[in-house]
Amino acid sequence: MLTVHHLETSRSQRILWLLEELGVPYDIRRYSRDPVTKLAPPELKRVHPLGKSPVITEGDLVVAESGAIIEYLAERYGAQAPADLAHLEPARGTAEHRQCRFWMHYAEGSLMNWLVMKLVFDTIARQPMPFFVRPIARTLCAKVQQRLIGPNVQTALAFMDAHLAQHDWFAGGHLTMADFQMSFAVEAALARGGDETAWPHLVAYRQRMRARPAYQRALEQGGPVVMQA
Repeated sequence: MLTVHHLETSRSQRILWLLEELGVPYDIRRYSRDPVTKLAPPELKRVHPLGKSPVITEGDLVVAESGAIIEYLAERYGAQAPADLAHLEPARGTAEHRQCRFWMHYAEGSLMNWLVMKLVFDTIARQPMPFFVRPIARTLCAKVQQRLIGPNVQTALAFMDAHLAQHDWFAGGHLTMADFQMSFAVEAALARGGDETAWPHLVAYRQRMRARPAYQRALEQGGPVVMQA
């Protein structure tokens, strides 16, 4: 049976959602973050040398990286998917396929970089440190947030909101691989991007996503999605 190696509050939540939508039986092996560093435990390196999550195993097969896992699951199990996942992997040469490919890459290639940086700099500013270092560190973090991270996060939010003003799902009118890849990033972006009322279409998208029974089942299996700073 397929096993999901699931790290709490991590990208592996998107894999649980896809499996629940597909109705594919799976085992889940849960891993907790280090309470101090918030990093993945060393046990994950026994599954894959990078020691990251998500990772799935199926027999002797080991697949890491969210995008690769999503594509593998779509190829292996897409033919048996329910009717509303008929466009999970859009037909090549279509506008929907081009959009799906873009958002599959955008999630990790552009968006998550800024969201991870924001989480890191939010955390640094609150870490215990010598009193004489504290004002320097906090001033530096604030400047990086203001001049670099904040503007890029806001640009990303505006970009996604404008796109979703025209589409129900990221690739168009149907749920596709792109939505599973983008799901964690959307949750993280809205959690860390300030006033949610500025992004009504993105919030509405998140509500459509959360309203799906399979998404709710994935939450029951995996727990909270986004790690707090």
